[in-house]
Amino acid sequence: MEKSFLKLPPGFRFHPTDEELVVHYLKRKVQSLHLPVSIPEAEVCKSDPWDLPGDHVEQEKYFFSTTEIKYPKGKRANRTTTSGYWKATGLDKKILDPSNKKVVGLKKTLVFYRGKPPKGYKTNWIMHEYKLSNPTQGMESWVLCRLFLKKTARKCGEKNEIDKTDGPILYEFLGGSRKLDLNLNLDVGCGASSSCSSGITVADEDEENSNYK
Repeated sequence: MEKSFLKLPPGFRFHPTDEELVVHYLKRKVQSLHLPVSIPEAEVCKSDPWDLPGDHVEQEKYFFSTTEIKYPKGKRANRTTTSGYWKATGLDKKILDPSNKKVVGLKKTLVFYRGKPPKGYKTNWIMHEYKLSNPTQGMESWVLCRLFLKKTARKCGEKNEIDKTDGPILYEFLGGSRKLDLNLNLDVGCGASSSCSSGITVADEDEENSNYK
């Protein structure tokens, strides 16, 4: 698979809607048509999210990937990585083609857990996985993935989750610093004295309740 990065001219940001991702990217990908912007390929479901190419904090990451069935006679995808697993949450969202209002794809939301199921612990990594509702024969396994860190993790300076023992340093506005481990899904707010930023995609509320799929 391709290992290139998604590159845009300075000043441009890639922030497509769900419908655009399915209609103008995933659908055209499986039909071997030219894409408006080149999106790299990666084995997303086999890789820890922090090991995938791209900036962990400043932007969302987009990849084309293929899914692998976990059991020969089953339908469940294998989403186990070296350090953990992706767990589906909530219901799949139907994606409609704006031109005819017909269902063209589905969006699945997943959360990354470190450890082994069912005793892994939730991290702040979120993935939206898009697939076509009626894919071209032989291209059923292709999906488009969007990965990002939840806003509560990003705005407080979390850059990765590679080392869970040495959390990122949060610099206080009035001097000094302190360390926090943000790998757990703790609702760490940023006070008036902390340096924070915003503008990053936030996971939906219904992403918190689901069984492991």
